[in-house]
Amino acid sequence: MKKTVVVTGGSRGLGAVIVKTLAQQDFQVVINYYQSKEAAEKLVAEIGGDKAIAIQADVTNRKEVDQLMNMATEHFGQIDAVVNNALIDFKFDPIKQKSFKDLSWDDYQKQLDGTLKAAFNTSQSVIPQFIERKNGSIISIGTNLFQNPVVPYHEYTTAKAALIGFTRNLASELGVYGIRANVVSGGLLKTTDASAVTTPEVFDLISQSTPLRKVTTPQDVANMVAYLCSEKAHGITGQNFTVDGGLTMN
Repeated sequence: MKKTVVVTGGSRGLGAVIVKTLAQQDFQVVINYYQSKEAAEKLVAEIGGDKAIAIQADVTNRKEVDQLMNMATEHFGQIDAVVNNALIDFKFDPIKQKSFKDLSWDDYQKQLDGTLKAAFNTSQSVIPQFIERKNGSIISIGTNLFQNPVVPYHEYTTAKAALIGFTRNLASELGVYGIRANVVSGGLLKTTDASAVTTPEVFDLISQSTPLRKVTTPQDVANMVAYLCSEKAHGITGQNFTVDGGLTMN
């Protein structure tokens, strides 16, 4: 039986690359989208309707997340992994980024909801079937910015840092049921919708600072996500994997 992976925010950007990579490695994929219906349906057509389905849901809304998981389970029989990738209303724009004195708590709350609340909703919604089967994988997309804030994206970085604590608590409690939880933290990716406004100077600074002398690509991150969804990663949980060309070293 093929494994099924739900990818939130899977219709475009990094999510679309993750979806394509999983499909190429013979996973069945559930492409969650919020507004990008056309892009999601185009991706399904590209992959094939036998291996992919697109389902709309706001991941900050628990009722809609429950419906997403129910529809995905009914369509493919079960869910084997969830990738928390959705990014809520944020652009990596070093010019327009607010300084700390100009930020409001609402700015922080928006990113906490889009990152932490969304991961809470998807994880809590899917774990009953993971516990029943004593198997499952929860993978969340983080960032290396919490270790090396090249640009101080305060609200985004804070939410992603909290995601690591959330994930490690899941790993500690749910490991007894064979459930794994990990984070994949990419560097600034060249290029996604969110990083399209990033200036060339920032990309150049990062590429010259990494041992590999390159900016991380969405494919680099997608490869690690696919590995963590696979049988080969059954001994791995509670980890934060930084995929950034060696810019930050743990």
